Amino acid sequence: METITARFELLDPRFEGVGGDERMERIATGCRWAEGPTYVPAGRYLVWSDIPNDRMLRWDEMTGHVGLFRSPAGYTNGHTLDRQGRLVSCEQGNRRLSRTEHDGSITVLADRWEGKRLNSPNDVVVRSDGSIWFTDPRYGITSDYEGNRAESEIGNDQVYRLDPATGVVTAVADDFVRPNGLAFSADESLLYVVDTRRKHLRVFEVHGDRLENGRVLAECTAGSFDGIRLDDAGRIWAATHEGVHCFDPDGTLIGKLHIPEKVSNLVFGGLKRNWLFITASTSVYSIMTNVRGVVTASGTGGRPGR
Repeated sequence: METITARFELLDPRFEGVGGDERMERIATGCRWAEGPTYVPAGRYLVWSDIPNDRMLRWDEMTGHVGLFRSPAGYTNGHTLDRQGRLVSCEQGNRRLSRTEHDGSITVLADRWEGKRLNSPNDVVVRSDGSIWFTDPRYGITSDYEGNRAESEIGNDQVYRLDPATGVVTAVADDFVRPNGLAFSADESLLYVVDTRRKHLRVFEVHGDRLENGRVLAECTAGSFDGIRLDDAGRIWAATHEGVHCFDPDGTLIGKLHIPEKVSNLVFGGLKRNWLFITASTSVYSIMTNVRGVVTASGTGGRPGR
């Protein structure tokens, strides 16, 4: 484990006191493209994807050991936990959304929309009503690097909702170029969704099973946005090419956490939800912060992008 000096950059007085520890730790390295970090409180471990290597890795908080969680893994990208603590995963290679049961078996939750194969599910969140919301860009079918090259049967990159009772998949937003990371607000009245190609962070009002009144909340000034998370004050933490950017709920960029590699995603974990885990290119970084990850109405920290 390597220790690195942490560098928080204050851009607005509202970021005062929001930072964290003076040191950051690289807890794992050797990946080709690390993604989808998800903290599992019941086991006190972190799971993430190494997409091009078609594997999922696991870091144990108690021992610091890094080991293999699953391989092959269907070129998984984003993951989250459902209300029963089961791992829900976006399998880019298999073009499906799946769930790992408590006994280790895998259940396919969705692989089609209106009879057409999904592109390559990317990121996912679970709402308190049990519905699953996920993005479906084409990253996993544009080449064999992060999945399997294929033509899109849908012809569009959309955001979907999976009904927990019927299993029906419904498109809730169809005007994205490359939808990516997404996260609910604490009361689940808002859904934040990244459009990586447009470099936008958008926010929608959630009305039952629909999204309405979508608007651009922020634009990325360092490459593109990827995965996102919220803290318990409603601030949005977004993965960018230079590190993690922190936005006030009004969309103002108020601070940055600089990372020595291109960041793909992040998640708040630990027993107090104040431990920030960051996947960045080849490595996974961790840092104790002065804030806590949001607890949504579902009782989870929401989820995570490419």
